[in-house]
Amino acid sequence: MKPTSISADRLFEEHRQVLRWEWVAGHAHPERPFDEAAVRDAQSSADLVGYLNYIHPYRVQIVGAREIAYLSQVSDEAQERRISRIVTLEPPVLIVADGQQPLPRLVAMCDRAEIPLFVTAESAGHVIDVVRTYLAQLFANRTTRHGVFMDILGLGVLLTGESGLGKSELGLELISRGHGLVADDAVDLFRISQLAIEGRCPELLMNLLEVRGIGLLDIRAIFGETAVRRKMRLKLIVHLVRKETMEREFERMPYEPLYEDVLSTPVRKVVIAVDAGRNLAVLVEAAVRNTILQLRGIDTYREFVERHQRAIENGQLDDN
Repeated sequence: MKPTSISADRLFEEHRQVLRWEWVAGHAHPERPFDEAAVRDAQSSADLVGYLNYIHPYRVQIVGAREIAYLSQVSDEAQERRISRIVTLEPPVLIVADGQQPLPRLVAMCDRAEIPLFVTAESAGHVIDVVRTYLAQLFANRTTRHGVFMDILGLGVLLTGESGLGKSELGLELISRGHGLVADDAVDLFRISQLAIEGRCPELLMNLLEVRGIGLLDIRAIFGETAVRRKMRLKLIVHLVRKETMEREFERMPYEPLYEDVLSTPVRKVVIAVDAGRNLAVLVEAAVRNTILQLRGIDTYREFVERHQRAIENGQLDDN
């Protein structure tokens, strides 16, 4: 579900230092939230912020040097008409960037229409990047999953499985091998674009890993800054199962890659059986390396099938 608890005053205060802007007009209703329907229907943060455009209502409108020229280099009558049309867009916020001075008519219109007007010397492109990133994270579809989320060889990997299979212990061994912890037990997942899922750690559990028999470990304090990550893109789910479950429910060598739906986005998945004597850390690293190859277009299993087929066609193997 997407939250709608964003207003002009919150946007202004949270970026006052970063964007060094001033609030020059439209102070009447600073608490007015963004349009709920616009937030709900937005496919991405690009739908919520952009350069001044008369066909995109309900979004943060950015006025840079070109837009100021468009509004100012015309007759007074045309300028009044163009500025008045902005009211019909019902923008939650209007931002004048590129160090431009807002036109007096624009300031007056924002006061009359109660549209918050911010002014900054930062470039319009930078303002758009900052605000889009902020809104993408704030309005992203989200869910919470149980598991251990890690950075393994630069890939965001979520370790899942039944309780008691040793996910946290596996996470601890991977950390000791130089990989990074994002979150243990509960992982907050956000869909930040059509194909991207980002995982973060809830504030309460930051840097912590629970190991049975030992208790809570502060990974950052024990292993140092490089052992933890703030967030990662989810690229792979490693699901741990018992040996009997593996034999009963999963193929030994699946021909097609497995995927799991997370927030309506397919995420690659591998299943590993937990059995005595198996080095799970090595197996997870191998699965990650193999996934990296697949993402680069190298599929070992398909290459083997093609090699096998060529051998049959050449008479080197009996197809029976």
